[in-house]
Amino acid sequence: MAGYTEYKDDLVKRLRRIEGQVRGVQRMIEEDQYCVDVLTQIAAVRAALYKVGFNILENHANGCVRKAMKSSDDCGQEALDELLDVVFRFTK
Repeated sequence: MAGYTEYKDDLVKRLRRIEGQVRGVQRMIEEDQYCVDVLTQIAAVRAALYKVGFNILENHANGCVRKAMKSSDDCGQEALDELLDVVFRFTK
């Protein structure tokens, strides 16, 4: 089970809202809206998407990684390495 499963409905709702924002940006471009306004909306979309990603990352760290760290085998180090790798990729 994914670490975000209990928050799945909220995440899907947020992603649908982001999808609407992206369609709004597309419409702004089609209507030749002012560049600064389009860029402002793009920044809002990026921030919203980042928040969804951070939410999933937080749930992964507090669920999957924590569970692996508590296990008695060597999976803890693997989980920690994977977490650091995903944090690096996510924050690029």
